[in-house]
Amino acid sequence: MLLKEKIREDLKKAIKSKTEKESSVLRMILAAILNKEKENRHKLSKEKPELGPEELEKESQLSDQEVVEVISSEAKKSKEAIVEFEKGGREDLVEKEKGEIEILRKYLPEQLPEEEVRKLAKEVIEKLGVKELQDVGKVMKELMPQLKGKADGNLVSSVVKELLTLKT
Repeated sequence: MLLKEKIREDLKKAIKSKTEKESSVLRMILAAILNKEKENRHKLSKEKPELGPEELEKESQLSDQEVVEVISSEAKKSKEAIVEFEKGGREDLVEKEKGEIEILRKYLPEQLPEEEVRKLAKEVIEKLGVKELQDVGKVMKELMPQLKGKADGNLVSSVVKELLTLKT
């Protein structure tokens, strides 16, 4: 079953069991997925004007990997909101966002521990033979496709910077 379909099924269950918070988060995810598909359809209609409506619809559907990217993006927004709400002393909203992240995590791949990220980063740094802090971009470009959806970009960036700082 595709991830998008699983989310739809889970939404139906959440609505039936009247779990408001989960229903709300799942609706938000589906809306974000739909927006991304509309974006894809618009791009495709410009690039391939010869496609009919059914073909456009079919080709603009998101793969599971793309759905994971959309969910990761929503989780990132919630994490950023938590930081802002904490600054503003809004614990009620911090708890709400944390609850949303918990629901989103069910649909994301297992996150790699920092040690694993560190190991992969060391391998890439050695493979590229870089030693300078200014090479962070090169390392990230090589490393992020391997870690897409499996590790937070901020964590990866800080690990890479730390490893390159130690090299100099």
